[in-house]
Amino acid sequence: MTRELLQQVRVIDPVAKTDRIADVLIGDGVIEAVEDNIEQWSSDTQVRDCRGLVLGSGLIDLYSHSGEPGFETRETLLSMLEAAAAGGFTRLCILPDTMPSLDNLSAIAGIEQKRRQLKAHLPKIYIWGALTLGVQGQQMTELAELATGSVGFADGKPVTNLALLRRLLEYVQPLNKPVALWQCDRQLAGNGVIREGTDSIILGLPGNPEISETTAIAAVLELVTAIGTPVHIMRVSTARSVQLIAQAKVQGLPITASTSWMHLLLDTKSHYNYDPNLRLEPPLGNPRDRTALQEAVRLGIIDAISLDLAPYTYEEKTVAFAEAPPGVIGFELAIGLLWQCLVENGQWSALELWRSLSLHPATCLQQTISEICPGNPAELTLFAPHQSWLVEPLALKSLATNTPWLGQKITGRVLQTWAGQFP
Repeated sequence: MTRELLQQVRVIDPVAKTDRIADVLIGDGVIEAVEDNIEQWSSDTQVRDCRGLVLGSGLIDLYSHSGEPGFETRETLLSMLEAAAAGGFTRLCILPDTMPSLDNLSAIAGIEQKRRQLKAHLPKIYIWGALTLGVQGQQMTELAELATGSVGFADGKPVTNLALLRRLLEYVQPLNKPVALWQCDRQLAGNGVIREGTDSIILGLPGNPEISETTAIAAVLELVTAIGTPVHIMRVSTARSVQLIAQAKVQGLPITASTSWMHLLLDTKSHYNYDPNLRLEPPLGNPRDRTALQEAVRLGIIDAISLDLAPYTYEEKTVAFAEAPPGVIGFELAIGLLWQCLVENGQWSALELWRSLSLHPATCLQQTISEICPGNPAELTLFAPHQSWLVEPLALKSLATNTPWLGQKITGRVLQTWAGQFP
């Protein structure tokens, strides 16, 4: 067995709420020691000077889109997992909108079988079972059956039929599984491709009003009030949505919420170069939305940050902005860009960032993560916050390159990920 000794690394532990410098000894997927100074080690130990580096609990992505099955030219399961590992993620959850859809146990079993054939050190996969069947989503799946093989229930699209959504929340309640909902009124959104406001007018692009999101969130909050089923609200993107969620939490409603990492970094001011890689759904918010989301995540009103990966081929994205499919990649970029934007300038603490990418996503999934202490699994991420690197296809594990940072030099990179004792 080969051991690794990380000397004088900055250990960020969101469970213990500690941020300190220590030596960490790791062996066979387990943390063997965490001490101020480890002075003795065995001959098979690889010693590494980690001054200036950060060691935190493994990152968890609440929801992303897999290219496989059905769209392997965009991303395979292997390339997705390798990109996630390269970005510090040890667990990721796949939305069911693959081809075929993950709306039955055999489809879920196919993903799990493929994962078992891949390298053991790669992240653990969890699968969201589909809430509804078909493109139109007007019929519920066999929820009780899916509960045995899924982490919870979600769709990659909004459930627009409120009567159906009511029944879904009633049916899933005794199953005690997370339910994640993207709340968007498609009729109000219309053909909008960026958030409605001054910038959408100047740019001459159809605007998607914030009420397309807020009215749908208000509706689901009423359903949760009446039914009592806990709900996770995905893809929160507006300041008004933050207010609604904050009020609901004060009232004691059983809800959690997440926003995308892109909505914390950028806003409509980034659209002036018409980059189709910034065509997202929901669209980037106005500047006040971004400010509100940043503060909401810091305070825990918005519980978690999601990656919401959506890989596309070069040809699919190299079109006019309004015609581009919505989505972006980012497993390998997220922690570095978020650190530079929010931690390096003192707006957030390192613990607050790690909490929103690790501890709170686990809580939203009804899971736990371990303290960084002896005897616990080494589910860890080693991060170099000051290392610069060029984002180019050969530097990425992902097959897809649909990111606005392609060709740019960024600061902050994950050096190593330990997946613990996951199979």
